[in-house]
Amino acid sequence: MHNTGGRTAQLRLYVLILLGINGLFTACSTNKKITYFKNVPDTLSSAMTIGHAPYADPKIQPNDIMQINIQTIDTKTSSELQGAPSPGLPAVSAANTSTGASAPIITGFLVDKEGEVAIPLVGKVKIAGLTTTEARDLITKKVSVYYREPVVNVRFANFSITVLGEVTRPGTYTISNEKVSLLDAIGIAGDLTIYGKRDNVMLIREENNSKTFMRFNLNSDEIFRSPYYYLRQGDVVYVEPNKARTKLGVTDPTRDRMLTIGITALSLLVAIFSATRN
Repeated sequence: MHNTGGRTAQLRLYVLILLGINGLFTACSTNKKITYFKNVPDTLSSAMTIGHAPYADPKIQPNDIMQINIQTIDTKTSSELQGAPSPGLPAVSAANTSTGASAPIITGFLVDKEGEVAIPLVGKVKIAGLTTTEARDLITKKVSVYYREPVVNVRFANFSITVLGEVTRPGTYTISNEKVSLLDAIGIAGDLTIYGKRDNVMLIREENNSKTFMRFNLNSDEIFRSPYYYLRQGDVVYVEPNKARTKLGVTDPTRDRMLTIGITALSLLVAIFSATRN
């Protein structure tokens, strides 16, 4: 009886050692796969500075919806100059539109296929190919012919990006700020899941009636030097699943929950065995 108890305790010790070794290697392997910017030293005695690609303001394109706010001394005239709702285009600022929840209608001026917007009391103004700053200056010049010292503000009302794949909240997001980076998009989508390939994040961009594909390695700070680091209207970011996710099944959240429960239960059993042995 004493020998049986001793063998049982010894067996438990071996199991704990094996689990510890396996956990150590798993942790090391996981850390290597999920750590961002691994080439940045863990300890810095002074700030580390790297160069990055310059930011270029996005150009207005046909089918964009622009918020054009024109203020004049006459408050009645100011309200007549504001954009009317563009029906059928639901979106919400920095919100996930993939959930199917109802969202307010975008208000603004639709840029037609000729690249023009029709502003009440002013007429058509061609703004396609311009930045929001350039469009603001042009509209101010047009409005100044009719009104004294108008104040004009122009911004995108439908600047949206789509984040798909292994992120916490995949979907299409309408952003209030037109200066959005790849890391901003990933942050808005809740970061990559543990199953996302951090060394192979794809960007899909439509330009000049063709698709451009670009891949990023989030383990390296080289992404900051890429001319594609800052996103444009309509960009799609796709995070590919790793082999572990492929084995588990991409669309099996129940299995993920069961795996988490199993790991927690195993940890609890290890703790109980340790306490019993002591």
